[in-house]
Amino acid sequence: MGSDRPAGTAGSAAAAGAAQQVTGGASPVARRRESPRGPSSIGMARSQRGAGPRTEASASTRLPPGTAEQDRERRSEPGWRSTAAPRSWTLDPSGDWYYWWISTMALPILYNWIVLVCRSCFPDLQEQHTVLWLSLDYLCDALYLLDIAVCLHTGFLEDGILVRDRGRIQRRYLRSLSFPWDVAAVLPTDLLYLRLGLAVPAVRANRCLRAPRLFEAFDRREMRTAHPNAFRVAKLMLYVFITIHWHSCLYFALSARLGLGTDTWVCPNASRPGFARPLRQYLHSFYFSTLVLATVGDTPEPQREEEFLFVTAGFLLAVLGFATITGSIGSIISNMNAADAAFYPDPEPVRRYLREQGVGGRLAWRVAHWHQHLRAQRKLLAEQAVLRHLPLGLRAEVAASVHLPALRCVGLFQSWEHGVLRQLVLRLRPQVFGPGEFVCRRGDVGHEMYFIRDGRLAVVAEDGVTQLAILGEGLYFGEISLINIKGNIAGNRRTANIMSIGYSDLFCLSKEDLAEVLAEFPSARAVMEAKGRELLLRMGKLDVHAEAAAAAAEEEAERQAQALETALEGLQTRAARLLAQLESSAFKLALRVERLECRLRRRPARGAGPARGAGPATPQRPAGGLGPPRVQGPTKAQGWGPPRVQGPSGARGPSGAQGPPRAQGPSGSRGPQGVQGPPRAQGPSRVQGPPKGEAAGAGTAATVTATR
Repeated sequence: MGSDRPAGTAGSAAAAGAAQQVTGGASPVARRRESPRGPSSIGMARSQRGAGPRTEASASTRLPPGTAEQDRERRSEPGWRSTAAPRSWTLDPSGDWYYWWISTMALPILYNWIVLVCRSCFPDLQEQHTVLWLSLDYLCDALYLLDIAVCLHTGFLEDGILVRDRGRIQRRYLRSLSFPWDVAAVLPTDLLYLRLGLAVPAVRANRCLRAPRLFEAFDRREMRTAHPNAFRVAKLMLYVFITIHWHSCLYFALSARLGLGTDTWVCPNASRPGFARPLRQYLHSFYFSTLVLATVGDTPEPQREEEFLFVTAGFLLAVLGFATITGSIGSIISNMNAADAAFYPDPEPVRRYLREQGVGGRLAWRVAHWHQHLRAQRKLLAEQAVLRHLPLGLRAEVAASVHLPALRCVGLFQSWEHGVLRQLVLRLRPQVFGPGEFVCRRGDVGHEMYFIRDGRLAVVAEDGVTQLAILGEGLYFGEISLINIKGNIAGNRRTANIMSIGYSDLFCLSKEDLAEVLAEFPSARAVMEAKGRELLLRMGKLDVHAEAAAAAAEEEAERQAQALETALEGLQTRAARLLAQLESSAFKLALRVERLECRLRRRPARGAGPARGAGPATPQRPAGGLGPPRVQGPTKAQGWGPPRVQGPSGARGPSGAQGPPRAQGPSGSRGPQGVQGPPRAQGPSRVQGPPKGEAAGAGTAATVTATR
């Protein structure tokens, strides 16, 4: 591709070279040139992707972005096509925009449920405000259509991640169960006006099919409101109103069908003063329906069959509604009590306990006022129980947003890093002390330290009256008994009496929780130990010599520990060497035994005659007898001797004594005339010998002795 390149290709090559210098590798153009595919394969791939002619100019669009001049140059090249995804807006179903939109959609749905039935049952109301009703109807239709568009752009969660792909969102909505109902709610049934006239608004009854959208709006509002119980009561009252509204409209429609004013049960006609107006007719119908559905009575007696059926249906609906309302109100009250029990402790068990034990007077008064103070000041003690369902990270953020400003006021924590404070916030327990109540007494064993969030405390003398110092907001105490400071004469005992002057809010941190936090942050531990040491020095309760002795003892213990570690490493090394030597000796012994066994197996092949140095041979047995002569062994009177070589099975020496064991030949190997071949080594008879290698070695030694 020399001088016949098009003009646009030169710019592509220059951009490719610049991209190669930036990325430190071959450019996409160079990689495409080095591709082993031929022209046919390139054309096939191009046809599969449905792309146009493959030129270097089009390939340059995939280069990494460079300078602005290079970007403009690439955009000006022929065949350039943007690969960026088209911009599209997607609503988060848990976001604010979606929340406000669905709250807006509650209005047209309620309009259709309330106004449509009223216009259908009161013809005068429809005729007097026709233009207004038509305008509101088509405004609601526009909102319905817009809501369908919003649903087509509302994302959904998949594996905890919001899906923003428009194609997937649309397919999911079109396949959902709500889509047919949404489409049915916007069908143009208004075209029936052309045949039936504008006096029949009931043709728009399909607009009431969007009720599930209304329930969704109520659920989201209930989750976001600060007063969910009040919202539940308001929602229940709305449902009751809609039920009575529909009953009243149907009552007036039935009265109009039977004839207004024909009897005492139906709605009066226009002959009565004031009943010519639709508002008076509606109010009378609403009042009658309220009496029926509330089962209060004092209603006119029905006269016709239709009236009896309508009243009976109303009573049945009233029973169902009364049960529903009672259950809903009971649930709301139970939720309110459960919320109070979760936030504030119940004083009744304590009161009952004091009453059963016969304790009263000032102590019962203090308990009652303590509970009253918690509720009046909205002070929550059971924070851990309230936040226990949240994940750890979110729990830390909630606790930090509530308590971190108060911790910042504590002088001890002002120099600490943010991570330490976040760990402390999760472990702090709020406590409230009443007037005259001792937080700690001198000499008690300390298990917690305290941080003053609000209120005032006094350091008092032993008489409990004389105030030595006043502690206010942002101060802390009790850390000396929790930190193991060397040279502390008091140990883990309290060093002062702390009494609450009024109601005081404190943060309590236990010894175990403090140890966990300080173990993770050594710098914070050093700061706390330094401040505690300074306080002990001012109080005269720090033994400097004991502190130095403790430091020296700690150094000596550390040195001894290091020496023990060194000695242990040496012992481990020696043990490893001994183990290696043992394995080597065992391997050499196994090789020797194997060598002796091989030598023993080769000896019978050299000759079949009797062994040298053998004793007087016994007369040879006739044909078919056993093999070569054997050596006379010791008699039974000689006692047990050393291990001997077993002779042929069943053969005995003179005097009936069994001869020494002889070497038994290989199995099935016989000499001439059926005589058994040379003996082979075998372990001692009737006694279980050592393992295979040792038995072979003992047999070899016995054979050598017998041969000699």
